[in-house]
Amino acid sequence: MRTKRWMATCVVALLSVTAVLAKDIRVVVFKVSQMHCEKCEKKVRDNMRFEKGLKDISTEVKTKMVTITYDAEKTNVKKLQAGFNKFKYEAEFVKETKKDNQKADKK
Repeated sequence: MRTKRWMATCVVALLSVTAVLAKDIRVVVFKVSQMHCEKCEKKVRDNMRFEKGLKDISTEVKTKMVTITYDAEKTNVKKLQAGFNKFKYEAEFVKETKKDNQKADKK
């Protein structure tokens, strides 16, 4: 009886871990023409960090590009773009990619 319970617990735990690892993490790039200095760059990072589902944000003033890593189960490109509008910045969609599994990159 204990063995069956233990096996059932292991199966449930394994399925839970698999579900957690199967998150849909994506990377989107926006061009933000209003971002022309370090202060603007800080404004973007400080305001966008509160958007739901955002995992990471990086900015580059020189090219006026903002790269956002996000959880596609919690948000999408349109919602992130609307996040820029909250502080009066326009974000032009450039591209979106699905983030590869981190374990495959490490060798």
